[in-house]
Amino acid sequence: MNYAIKLSLFAFVSDTIARSVTVQNNCSFTIWPAMYTETGAAPSYATGWEAPPDTQVTFDAPTGWRGRIWGRRDCDFSTSTGACIDGGCDGGLECSGPGSAPATLAEFALDSDEQDYVDVSVVDGFNLPLEITDSANCGTPSCPVDLNTNCPEPLQGPFDSSGAPIGCMSACEAKISGDPSNSPDCCTGNYSTPATCPPSGVQYFSYFKGNCPNALAYVYDEGSTALWVCASKPEYTVTFCPAS
Repeated sequence: MNYAIKLSLFAFVSDTIARSVTVQNNCSFTIWPAMYTETGAAPSYATGWEAPPDTQVTFDAPTGWRGRIWGRRDCDFSTSTGACIDGGCDGGLECSGPGSAPATLAEFALDSDEQDYVDVSVVDGFNLPLEITDSANCGTPSCPVDLNTNCPEPLQGPFDSSGAPIGCMSACEAKISGDPSNSPDCCTGNYSTPATCPPSGVQYFSYFKGNCPNALAYVYDEGSTALWVCASKPEYTVTFCPAS
């Protein structure tokens, strides 16, 4: 084979290599992880599944995939549509759309500008501790603590059958500032730019960022401890309820 052709084929294979993604449930209870593809080819796995404690699944996510993984709690899929107390989605066990807030998100944009961009987001609120690790030690985006325990009262909910909060809403989701279409908590309307929506104007920002400094805590929170970059095309592990 011509040497130039060999190099061309190698470059093609390198640029399209998939990432191995492992989703691990370290929680003491069953959760129902879910996955949603925003753009690109979808990973080679179901978009929702049941995960008892101490179980994991591994699948490939292709270059160009941009999407999210999150956990659902207190689900019942005895009917075709099913229902979850938080993180629920259209489609039943396998999601056909993004989940409902509040939910802690593991977000991926693979090989965007020849790099991977990865974050753990609590922009839409929190429901489960979560972290992302990788085989190249690019960083550890995370929200490893249980924000439900001390969640400010205006943000609490939904609640489990005992009345305990199993979700902590963002100020935007809780509609504390009123109209979500023109809100400093949502960075919308008159507050739709970084200049008009600083973190100081987002209520309870310090609760989320103070407890989870390595997470994306509001729309424009894209500093070095919010949006993580990796150029090594590593293997990723998404862990629910990591050791804090």
